[in-house]
This record gives sequence, structure tokens and C-alpha cells, in this order.
Amino acid sequence: MFFYASPALFYIFCVLAAWWALWLLLALAKRAATIATFLIVTGGIWGYLSWGALDRPVVFILFLVPLIFLPSMLRIITEYERGVLFRFGRQKAVLEPGLNLTFPLGIDVVRRIDLRTFTIDVPKQEVITKDNVPVLVDAVVYFNVFDPVLAVVKVADYVKSTSLLGQTILRSVLGQHDLDDMLSKRAELNSVLQKLLDEATDAWGIKVTAVEIKAIELPETMKRAMAKQAEAERERRAKVIAADGEFQASEKLTAAAKIIAEQPAAVQLRYLQTLSEIAVEKNSTIIFPLPIEMLKFFGQQER
Repeated sequence: MFFYASPALFYIFCVLAAWWALWLLLALAKRAATIATFLIVTGGIWGYLSWGALDRPVVFILFLVPLIFLPSMLRIITEYERGVLFRFGRQKAVLEPGLNLTFPLGIDVVRRIDLRTFTIDVPKQEVITKDNVPVLVDAVVYFNVFDPVLAVVKVADYVKSTSLLGQTILRSVLGQHDLDDMLSKRAELNSVLQKLLDEATDAWGIKVTAVEIKAIELPETMKRAMAKQAEAERERRAKVIAADGEFQASEKLTAAAKIIAEQPAAVQLRYLQTLSEIAVEKNSTIIFPLPIEMLKFFGQQER
């Protein structure tokens, strides 16, 4: 009863055969010899069965096979990713960016690995410093995958594992340093943390590019103690500066006294200069010092 539709079915068969041939050309262009062989064999089987069933209802089911079966073989890998290919459970190859063909029906399994730089915000860790001060330290870890095969085969979850390892190394390294070193030598500690974490994650195909200590939180008692220390230090500097100023002033006064002793008239000039400065202020009362030498002169006249 389907004989009257055989010309239309024949055209559909030709179109689907061309569709199958297109996938075969794609496999040849990708130089996937195994996939091309697979397509030739399965295409021959499908063509034989479909050609023989053109006059039977089962042909409609066979026509659906290329539409469902062939697209399931396509894997598109973006530029920042790599695909780790497993065939029958064994690691077979690494898929490059672009179009890739794989075996369907679960024969090939592809794990996508992102090669971009990841940022892990390490949770706050309570660290006891070498001088027994409890602090909360917050850090950031930057890393990327340089070997996708190792990142899949050697560790279950490389992001979580790197984060946990970063927490452990952070507590271990910072616990060997004093609080003053943690506050003043943060760049050196970042370098040490990055080196240790990078060496530990090399076996996982992970490259740690940087570790940054974001913040170090101190207890309130320690903050008050440091504030008192800073205040005492500033008071000490102020007293030292004031004493140094007094010392310099005494040296200048001593030098001035020596000059005045050599030239007694300089005292009188200083008196007149002081009188002119007082007159500018428009004071109602002016106290003018009288030199003792003048009193001695009047005393000698009375005799």
C-alpha cells in the first residue's frame, strides 16, 4: 500500500544518504580515520536496510536514524576549553577547539575542562602566629589548568581540592611567622604561599599564578594595645623633638650672649627694637627696662 509513495520516499532516501555522506566528508576533513570507517560501515548497513524497506512502514523509523544518530556524534569545543575524550572508559585523546566527531551511544565520553584563570576566595582562617596572637586571615588564589588530562584523571574536583589545599598551606605558613612579619612583609608571604601551593598542585595539572592575602583581622584587645603603643611612640617623639628644640635654643642664646658681652651697645639696640615692637600694638602702658649701667653712672655723679 506504500508503493504509490515510493518516488517520494526515494527522494527522501537520497537526501538522507547525502546527509550521511556529508558527515563522512567532515570526518575525513578532521582526519578522524576511525570515525570515517565507522560512518562508512554504519552508513552501508543503514542504506541496505532502508533501500529494502522503502515499501514497508518500518522505513519511517529508519529515516529517523540519521537525524538522531549523526548529530549525537558532534562535539563543539570552545576556544577556552579542551575536551578529554574517554573511549570505553580509557583516556583516548584531548579534543581541540572547534568541531569534533565522537562515537555515539555512550562509547565516547567527553569531559570539558576550562583553561581560563580561576579565582578562589579562600574562607577566613583563624591562625595562631609565632608570637601567639590569634588572627583571621582572608586570601585569594589565582590558578589555571595547564594539563586537562591530569586535571580529570588525577583529582576528582580540582577547584575544590585547590581551595582546601590553599587553606591548609595558608594556616601552616602564617603560623610560622610573627604578627609584625605578617603585617609588614605581606608581599614576601604571598610569594612563599604561591610557590608552595604551585608545587603541590603540579601533579593535578594546575598552575597557581598568584596568592594574595586580602585582609588580616586582629582581636580588639590587640588593636587597643597597638593603638597605645603608637600613641606612646608619638609622645616619645614629641618629647624628643621638644628637648632638641630647647637644646638648640640654648645654643643660640649662648652664642647671642657672647656677642652682646663683646659689644655692650648691642643691649641698648635690642631695647630700642623691643620698644618699637611694643608701640605697634598701641598699648596704654609701656614698661621700659632701665639698664643697670646708667644707674651706676648716676651713682658716681652723686659722689
